[in-house]
Formats: sequence, C-alpha cells, structure tokens
Amino acid sequence: MPFFIVKMNKPTKKPNNPNFSSGPCAKRPGWNIQNLRIDTLGRSHRAKLPKQRLLDVINLSKEILQLPKDYRVGMLPGSDTGAIEAAIWSLLGVRGVEVLAWENFGNDWVKDIKDQLKPEHLKVHKVDYGKIPDLTNINFDHDVVFTWNGTTSGVCVPNADWISKDRQGLTICDATSAVFAMDMDWSKLDVVTWSWQKVLGGEGAHGMIAMSPKAIQRLEEYQPNWPIPKIFKLANGKKVIEGIFKGETINTPSMLCVEDAIDALQWIQSIGGYAGSIQKSQSNLHVVKQWVASQNWISFLAEDTKTISSTSICLKITDDWFLKLSEEEQQLKIKEINSLLEKEGVAYDINAYRTAPAGFRIWGGATVESSDIETLLPWIEWAYQSIKS
Repeated sequence: MPFFIVKMNKPTKKPNNPNFSSGPCAKRPGWNIQNLRIDTLGRSHRAKLPKQRLLDVINLSKEILQLPKDYRVGMLPGSDTGAIEAAIWSLLGVRGVEVLAWENFGNDWVKDIKDQLKPEHLKVHKVDYGKIPDLTNINFDHDVVFTWNGTTSGVCVPNADWISKDRQGLTICDATSAVFAMDMDWSKLDVVTWSWQKVLGGEGAHGMIAMSPKAIQRLEEYQPNWPIPKIFKLANGKKVIEGIFKGETINTPSMLCVEDAIDALQWIQSIGGYAGSIQKSQSNLHVVKQWVASQNWISFLAEDTKTISSTSICLKITDDWFLKLSEEEQQLKIKEINSLLEKEGVAYDINAYRTAPAGFRIWGGATVESSDIETLLPWIEWAYQSIKS
C-alpha cells in the first residue's frame, strides 16, 4: 500500500565523525598520527626492533582475541584477500571442498576455487544477497570455506553451532569484518583470516591468519599439485614457513602501518578488550535496529534477523515508490542521497557495495561511536524525503 511521509525539518546536529566506510574504516576515537612510534621507519623490517614490532602485532592479536594457545598466528601480504587466498591455495585439494557464498567476496572465493584450483570434488552453496545458505546441509568430511560476515550484504552466520566438532575436513573462515566485533568459537575454526582495516580501523595491505594445529598438520603432510605464487605460500614443500608466525613477513611491510595496528590493538585493550569491542559493535547495531523499527520505508537487507551484521549494517529501501523504479534509477536516487549527505558533511561512503542491491551500508565496528550513528540516521531520512519530493 502507498503511504505518505510527513515532511521533516532538516536536522541541525551532525556526527562528530562522518566516516562510516566499511573499509578502510574509521580510525579509533582520539586517533592522532603523532601518537605513533616512528623509530622503526626507514629501517629494515628484519632488524631487531622492527621485527619485534611485527611480532607485537601477532602476539597482541592472539592475546586480545583469546585464541587457543596452540593456534599459530601470522602476518601476510595482500590484506585479508592475501590471507584467505594463501589458505585456499596452500591447503585445499586433499579432499572434497564446499564453499558458501552469499555476497561479493564469498563469490570471489568460489570463482578462484572453481576456475583456478579446480578440485576434484566441489560443492557450491550460493544464495542471493540478503539470504544465507542452508547451514544444515554442509558435509564436514570435506574442507569448508566461508565468510563469517558478508561485508557487502550485511548477513553473518548466527554462531558456530552448525559446524561439526567431529569434522574431518578443515573449516577456512574469511572473518575480516567479524574479528574483534563478533563472538566466534575458535574451536570450530581451523583457519581464520582478517585485516587491520576493518574493526581495528587500521591501514590496508596487511593480512592476518590464525591456524589450528590441524591446519598446520595439513601443511606438513600435504602439498597441492598446483603451482603456488610466492605470496600465497604457507609452506615450502611440506615444511611450514615459520617466519610467517614470527614477524618475518613474506614481503616488505609498511612499518608505519604496523605502528598504527599496534596503536589500534592497544586501544581495543583500553575499552575492555575483545568483549568491550564486541559490545561497542552490538550497541551500534542496536541504535540502527531501533531506528529501522520506527520507519516504514526502510529495512535491513538481511532477511533473517538472526543474521543481521553488527559491522557492515546494510539497509534497503522498501517504499513502493522506490521499488517501482528501474535498478538504474534506484542507483541514481541512492547516489543523490549520498551526495546530499556528503555535501552536508554528515556521512561519507555509506553507499551499498557496487554489486549489492541499491541501498546503504553503515559501518558499525568498534571505532564508530553509537552517538554518531544516532545523529546520522535522521539525516538519511531527511535526504531520502528530499530526493523523493
């Protein structure tokens, strides 16, 4: 049924920080480049002090996330993409593979596995944006590759209960927009990858990988029959490249980015560690949930409320007027709204991902303050009414 929106006045209060991008994400509150150490800059990353700072990132990450003591944590080039690619190129092929995809990046891993690696037995579980595959229909005798949180769809797995504790295969999880923001059962995950640029609000180009003893054993006992690019190698032959887990990176890292990551990790510690970071993200989602519940023209892209992401919060317009527009017209209207918000200096980079349905994507990780999201939302409503009238 058509409905009428009461014309609202233009808001006056603006967010203190208008950066709501889903990657690279907002810097932590109070961030200042002058807070970063610079005595490692201009030095070899293999020198004693720079190498120690690289190791500090590894150790701090493991400590804050409360990863099991026998899990290995390492640093890789190429952000989360490099880390997850290293995992699938180095580990897959010994048994069947199942890949779950419900948004852009999951689809990328499907393409790489299907078109590049071409394992003998492959099953793809793929659904449209807003949905999640049937988690009860996974064969854990196979290796399973999935994203914990669909960064471009705002749809996440509700928990790890669906993963078999008696699995024979490995679980390989791209968790770049979930780590430090969502409660994750590490015992159900054999490989976890992430980057610094999401919940930490760090800089891009560096990836992290956590591996269970079972995943390390795979490296020691199995060598894929396909050639592996150097930056994706976790082992030479069947010998684990130990340097990855000791701060001896495969290629040259940016020490400025390393210092920035340490600053972000120490900030996470200051807000209550992993639990405090999760709570901040959940508070951000709560603000958006309350607002959406009060509106009759917008809703979450996620169809199941149990799968709504607290980090990449994706929204779609449900107004009949908007839905009658062509996809191209919808995209143009969203651009108009974003232009208005940018012009007012209240929101940057909240457009939906380019392959996702037209809508908004608001980052809700720990570096974003709930008060800023609360201030932003009336502006979105005002901008929408402005382009509709």
